[in-house]
Amino acid sequence: MTETVSSNEQPQLSLGTAAARNLATTTKSVPQMQEITSRHLLKILPWVQVAGGVYRVNRRLSYAVGDGRITFVSTGADVRVIPAELCELPTLRGFDDTDVLEALAERFTQREFEPGEVIVSAGAPADRVVLIAHGKVNRLAAGAYGAEKVADVLADGDHLGDRGLTDEAAAWEFTAKAITPCTALVLTRGAFQEIAAQSPGLREYLDGREPADGRAVNAHGEAEIELAAGHAGEVALPGTFVDYEAEPREYELSVAQTVLRVHTRVADLYSEPMNQTEQQLRLTIEALRERQEYELVNNREFGLLYNADLGQRIHTRTGPPTPDDMDALLAKVWKEPGHILAHPRAIAAFARECNSRGIYPQTVEMHGNRVPAWRGVPILPCNKIPVSDRGVSSILAMRTGEANQGVIGLHRTGLPDEYQPGVSVRFMGISDKAIISYLVTTYYSAAVLVPDALGVLESVEIG
Repeated sequence: MTETVSSNEQPQLSLGTAAARNLATTTKSVPQMQEITSRHLLKILPWVQVAGGVYRVNRRLSYAVGDGRITFVSTGADVRVIPAELCELPTLRGFDDTDVLEALAERFTQREFEPGEVIVSAGAPADRVVLIAHGKVNRLAAGAYGAEKVADVLADGDHLGDRGLTDEAAAWEFTAKAITPCTALVLTRGAFQEIAAQSPGLREYLDGREPADGRAVNAHGEAEIELAAGHAGEVALPGTFVDYEAEPREYELSVAQTVLRVHTRVADLYSEPMNQTEQQLRLTIEALRERQEYELVNNREFGLLYNADLGQRIHTRTGPPTPDDMDALLAKVWKEPGHILAHPRAIAAFARECNSRGIYPQTVEMHGNRVPAWRGVPILPCNKIPVSDRGVSSILAMRTGEANQGVIGLHRTGLPDEYQPGVSVRFMGISDKAIISYLVTTYYSAAVLVPDALGVLESVEIG
């Protein structure tokens, strides 16, 4: 019986592609990995070899100037200051009587301010200290020609004027106005003096708040170097010396490690045309480098976000990052600023603000690519800078290098079984299940040599 072919179906005249693929060798890519980023921070940091595992940052002797931030706790809508945090006020810096601090904390009263409401007025008696628990406040001062200008933006943890607690002649030199709904805690001079009258230890402390050796300090809190200039004739020149910190900070190298396991059958039989062990190592090291950059940004011991000096942190004036905010950030690292790092979404938010003003930032070449820049300083994306659930992030500006007293990376090269500079891959043996194990290790840290090498723009809204 003869088969008939439907008029809609044509007979196959050659070998089909599905069968032909059984005889062909496909062309394959190496394994791809979406986690890999440009890792600009690892590229821009000058890396310093730390042979002993510890890097010590020696600085001139400095005295605490009391510019820290204050932490609060809340129960529902009620906010209280943590008593020990009152030591961040310049007036109480170094005072450690827990009972007195608790008594002072109890005397604070909570106040709520609406946007536009004046918190303190220039010229009025400064008879209180105001702690900003939540919200943003503009510190306004008179300009050279009488116009009012924004001198600073204060936010969570900042405070207004503690000098008035002890100086009865003090007056506010500025006006503070809420720009968002604000919660503040207020302690009056009268309440403070009542506690001081009951505490001989506090009175004694307030009478002797000077540097331990009585030396003058400069604007940065460093012990002054006595000099003479502009004199004529035979005058007696001052004698001086440069004192150092007695207990300088030391940075220990941190570590990132993992154990890579590869079955011997996979390594033996499935390593053509690509070596399976090499590809496993390549992707593992890529993940290790990504984690290294994350730690350099977010680690509480040495991460840049946590090691920026409190005096080097500023807040956006309105929310989104504006050109004015970026100028203020660069002013914090004005000595040869080298790079700005921001989350890609924060860079997009800054671009939107520039577009709305008709400003088109220039670009510069970095690592073979054109990247946006502000005032000639490249703005590099770094997705390791966190974005909160409220859509708030931070922007970092820094100068780098030991010669510039900047930010540096710390690492250790020349490790045993070094696979890449600073990355060690050690063979750990083969288990009774025929699994090969490799220990993959890298050591790293970062150091800020002087505080003004790193600035942070906080409260950056990117929505």
